[in-house]
Order: sequence, then C-alpha cells, then structure tokens
Amino acid sequence: MSDKINAFEMAQAQFDHVSELLNLEPYVSEMLRWPMREFKFQIPVRRNNGTISVFYGYRVQHNDARGPAKGGIRFHPSETLDTIRALAMWMTWKTAVVDIPLGGAKGGVAVDPAALDDSEKERLCRRWIDEIWRAIGPRQDIPAPDVGTTPQMMGWMMDEYSKMVGEYTPGVITGKPIGGGGSLGRNEATGYGVTYTVQKAMRRFNLDPENTLASFQGFGNVAQHAAISFTEFLGGKVACVSCWDRDEGTSHTVSHHAGINPRFLQTITDIYGSINKDKAIEAGYTIEDSDAWISKDVDILIPCALEGQINSTTVDLISDRVKIVAEGANGPSTPEADDFFRDNDIFLIPDFLCNAGGVTVSYFEGVQNDMNYYWTREEVIERLNTKMTAAFDGIIKVSESEQMFMRDAAYAVAIDRVVKAMEQRGWLFVP
Repeated sequence: MSDKINAFEMAQAQFDHVSELLNLEPYVSEMLRWPMREFKFQIPVRRNNGTISVFYGYRVQHNDARGPAKGGIRFHPSETLDTIRALAMWMTWKTAVVDIPLGGAKGGVAVDPAALDDSEKERLCRRWIDEIWRAIGPRQDIPAPDVGTTPQMMGWMMDEYSKMVGEYTPGVITGKPIGGGGSLGRNEATGYGVTYTVQKAMRRFNLDPENTLASFQGFGNVAQHAAISFTEFLGGKVACVSCWDRDEGTSHTVSHHAGINPRFLQTITDIYGSINKDKAIEAGYTIEDSDAWISKDVDILIPCALEGQINSTTVDLISDRVKIVAEGANGPSTPEADDFFRDNDIFLIPDFLCNAGGVTVSYFEGVQNDMNYYWTREEVIERLNTKMTAAFDGIIKVSESEQMFMRDAAYAVAIDRVVKAMEQRGWLFVP
C-alpha cells in the first residue's frame, strides 16, 4: 500500500526545505530545483514476431557542475519523465555527498523488461544509445544499470556507443560485465554500502549485531547483497524480505521464524527480484502480505524497492521497536514519513548517503577504464568502505553540530558542495 505521489514534486519539496535553511539566493534555488537538460525520444523496436513496438526513452541531466553527469538507466513499465527527473536530482546530491567528482543524471525506458527476450532487449538497448549518444560520453554523461537493467545490457550499450564514435570507449557506461570493462566489486557495491552505513548507525545505539533484527523491502540486487553482508559480516538476523511476484502482478513478504537465509533465497530468485514462492514454502518459509515487512517487530527497516513506500499510510504499521531506517532505495520515504521519524526518534540513513555505494564503485570503474588498469576486488571494497564511512561521519558531524535531521544534514552538505562548484566555474556570476 502506498500514497499516490509524484516523485519529482517530493524531491523538489525536500530540496526547497533545505534551500530555505541554507538561505540560498532564489535564482540559485531555481537553477537547482530543475534539471539542466532533458531528453525524451521514441524507440521503435522490431519484435521477434515481426511486429514493431514503440517505446519511450528518457535521459535527464540535472547538474554537472562537479563533473560529468552520472546515473542509471531504468527499464520499468511505470517510468515517467517526472520519476527520471527526481532520480536525476537525487543523483546530484548522491555524488556530492560522497564527494566524488561527478554530477547527477538518470535515464530509462517505459517497458517491462520481463516481457522481452534477450534479443529484443539487446535491440532496445542499442536503439536507446542510437537516440542519445551525442549527449552522453565519458566526459559528458555516464549511464549505468538500475532497476530492470543488467551488466550485459550495459555491455551492449557500451558496444553500440563505441560503434557510433568509432573507437572503443568503455568509460561511457559503468556497471559493465567483468572482462568487458567492468569493475570487480560493482555488483555488490550498493548493498555493501548500505551495510557499512547501518553498521555505523548501530554503533551509535550500542546495538549488538547478534541480537539485532532487520526487515527488508525488495529482494533485487541491492537488498540481496545488503542482506548477505548484514548477516555474514555483522552477524545480524533478517526477519523477512518482500518481493514482487511477476506471475500474480503483486508483491508479498517472505519470512522465516528463525530468520531468512539470503543466500538460499538468492538461488530461487530471478533477475528481477521475484522469489519463487512455491520453493520458498517447501523450504519452510511463510508467505505474508505485501505490507508485512514494515510491521515486523525489528530494530532496523531497510526499504530497497521503489519510491514512496514509507508514507502517511504505512508509517502507522511501524513497530515501536524500530530504531533505524536505512534507505537502500531511492526516495522510499515521503515527507510525511520523515515527520514520523522525527517525532518518534527514529534514526534515518537518507537514501543518497545509504545507497551511494553503487555510484561510488561506478566512479572507481570509470577511473580504471581511464587507466586501462584494474584493481583487485579487495582494493575496490576497501576504497568503498573508506568513502562510505567518511561520508557518514561527515553527515553526522553536521547533523549534531547544527541539530539537523539526518536527511537535512545530508542535503546541506551536498547542496553546499554543488553550489560552491557552480560558483568556482562562474555559473552564478551575473554581469
């Protein structure tokens, strides 16, 4: 259950609130609350049955003051321009908050990728590049995988771009397959980053990991690796995960009285995060309704699905035991949910800090592409931990010194860095 929200209006409202706290000049706020550039285009694709389907593709470049725009590509049936605008804006803050020299962008196609076979996906990926290649590049805008897209799809896109420009250009796309210009550690990076920030928050509450219980919404790539690292690195227990059931067209929660085994569930989960319900039941798991994940008697809630999932309706289901909400997804909590967190002393790890591990290792991938020299997995993970820990510590420092809500503190740090870059480049000079 979720409120009907407009993600971009929510992103703008969050920005406007902190813009007022920072006393930004009105024209600076206006520049930052809207994207710099937007693209919408038709993508006709021949299907295997000979028919032509026309899909709509998007790319939004919100801000590139700190470096090339950066952001994933979503293939999702409910994708809209406003969703992409919101995600692009959040990417600007995300790259700034972990202090990597990139801006913010996002792209997508309104399509259900599960309805396409591999050859149709490849044609769609290549046509997406055909429409947008002039506006992207290693020094302009660097896409990456997101909901509904995979490393293989990034490999096709990189190959198509290389054909268009006439030279091998691995740095145009990140999240590529290993051996095809991808970085070791990229697949698990976002989930691991979630766990690094959760670990820091747990220490603040003196939570013993072995006695700490978490609940996840979603079981895609982010949730899988966050659940694995939470249980195996920290020794915590996961009460349940929710997932989308493609066959039934709805979501449900998969739980176990002794805590789930994320590695087992991973073996019965498809590439879109749908857990095989029958196999789960055979293994002793219980299937509950879609909102069961948020009502569990746990210490930590970790939403790793879509926008607006914790809202004015679902907050009423949250247990009094919950101490931490870690936003593994982008924009999972509405402003009404933030009010609830404040009123109930729930510690929030905001999305563009919590899930910044993916873009951080994407940045590392681009660096390795430029060098044509690739690090070991251990080097990548160590650098990721260092970046995420430093970012968390920086936000906590601002939150405590200024007595600001964690999301506001993260915004304040990110916006300040972006505005300073705009000033240094002369963008805010008015003759």
